[in-house]
Amino acid sequence: MEEVTYDESNIRSLEWHEHVRLRPGMYIGKLGDGSAPDDGIYILLKETIDNCIDEFVMGNGKTIDISIKDKTVKIRDYGRGIPLGKVVDVVSKMNTGGKYDSKAFKKSVGLNGVGSKAVNALSVLFRVESIRDGKLKRAEFERGIIKEDFPIEDSSVRKGTRITFTPDETIFKNYKFREEYIERMLWNYAFLNTGLKINFNNQEFYSEKGLHDLLDQYISEEPVYPIIHLHGDDIEVAISHTNAYGEEYYSFVNGQHTTQGGTHQGAFREAYVRAIRDFYGKNYEAVDIRGGIIAAVSVKVMEPVFESQTKTKLGSNEIEPGGTSMRAFVNDFMSKALDDYLHRNQAVADALQKKILRAEKERKELSGIKKLARKRAKEVSLHNKKLRDCRVHLNTPKDDERKLASTLFITEGDSASGSITKARDVNTQAVFSLKGKPLNCFGLTKKIVYENEEFNLLQAALNIEDGLDDLRYNNIVLATDADVDGMHIRLLLITFFLQFFPDLVKNGHLYVLETPLFRVRNKKETRYCYSDEERQKAMNDLGKNPEITRFKGLGEISPDEFKHFIGADIRLSPVLVGKDSPIHKMLEFYMGKNTPDRQQFIINNLKVEKDLIEEEAA
Repeated sequence: MEEVTYDESNIRSLEWHEHVRLRPGMYIGKLGDGSAPDDGIYILLKETIDNCIDEFVMGNGKTIDISIKDKTVKIRDYGRGIPLGKVVDVVSKMNTGGKYDSKAFKKSVGLNGVGSKAVNALSVLFRVESIRDGKLKRAEFERGIIKEDFPIEDSSVRKGTRITFTPDETIFKNYKFREEYIERMLWNYAFLNTGLKINFNNQEFYSEKGLHDLLDQYISEEPVYPIIHLHGDDIEVAISHTNAYGEEYYSFVNGQHTTQGGTHQGAFREAYVRAIRDFYGKNYEAVDIRGGIIAAVSVKVMEPVFESQTKTKLGSNEIEPGGTSMRAFVNDFMSKALDDYLHRNQAVADALQKKILRAEKERKELSGIKKLARKRAKEVSLHNKKLRDCRVHLNTPKDDERKLASTLFITEGDSASGSITKARDVNTQAVFSLKGKPLNCFGLTKKIVYENEEFNLLQAALNIEDGLDDLRYNNIVLATDADVDGMHIRLLLITFFLQFFPDLVKNGHLYVLETPLFRVRNKKETRYCYSDEERQKAMNDLGKNPEITRFKGLGEISPDEFKHFIGADIRLSPVLVGKDSPIHKMLEFYMGKNTPDRQQFIINNLKVEKDLIEEEAA
């Protein structure tokens, strides 16, 4: 074995921007291409908006203007503006910022002065402009290196700060901003900051009733009772129930959406159960009390501690350093506020108790079959290779960056699963192989999840029987053939998740794998094409008579080729549920027994080859 030297030549000192670019995951989590809501380009957006929100919270500026065009982002607030003599330092010197001074930003999200620097370092263009006291200061950077430091000049423009940036495509490969993710982010900012107006690409985001508006928008089923909306000092809560399965939470700290929850969400779940038991004087099971819940909780914390720079999970155990514990704070609020509300609203209390009793009855009916199903799942996992697991999961201690990349591919048949298994990254990518077509489970009860072997084993592989707390993979990817059978299997699986685990879909964990339809190559170059348009362009670019292969199924793609499609350049389409489409009604139309209505819909929307040719010509 060759000896490795270790001396002075091995020691390197990096400039701040070099470190951000070398280890971007430390600052913004995973990179991604924009197909997931926690991809890096949205973190850059969020880090910049957070500074505007902090200005609003401190009583400065009631409007934020945002535009995204040709991958360039512009964000403008009307706050105090960055002190002119520190504009360059604030965006380009680590450990520099106004939020170390707790007098200026008492309950801020960004406390470490890192966010704007990360945006700067990871952008090919970064421009900062501060207008303050009738003066304007502007500076421009490229990948964290200053290119223009303009002198201070007079200005009659309204005070505030404008940031312009274009993410670096060498870092964020093939990225694309998805407006649905940005809109959800902006709505959350609006719900958490009543009275704030956000303008984005000619849309306005504004809320008067805070978390009540949030639940009203995000509830996708008929609620069992009207939304319970509770306010307190540094805490706001909204609660309702639907007849769906699972638990759905939206939790926030200082206006920051903590998508992975944290101590405040855990405290709320405990406090809610305790308050319900006390009110009814019954020791109901927690799973029956919380089944079907949809809730939002927002807290304000002094100097919050998050488990990563992307601030998706709160780690603080106290409301302020050395102060009341998070559990005690949330419990004290819930025990009084929820008890008062239910005493004043008897109809809501009655509806809630009926929901709990229905859940209790169903759970008891399932208790026997659950034990058999768990035993069967364990036996199959020991003797069958339906699941080819990976090494890193969401519940793996530490290793945050790879945890976010943890993926389970759900495939059809042995040939497809064999190709993916040979091509995958064994550290973060697992494969679950289906046997035949899944059952159409629309309208069925959860009993079928335990009685049907495929569903039972899939549930066990994901570890979601008792909710998403112990979900093993961040990304669940449907990898089916791009033919009629493959599309049908895909729909049946989406139906399964929406029917029994809607919170998994709503929290952005479910995707569809895009694989190429064609391979076009000559002796010098090979191109993989995902559409007829890409195929036509490749044929034109590669010249005379290139070889064209049409992939009919995933099993036809060799493992060596598959590496290109599930590696760094993987293309994923998220499964999104629109706020205007109640899940039950949507499933009933597409997967129910209304065959004539669905048939007419298909006829009205069917595009035959002639239509596609005419569209292309137009």
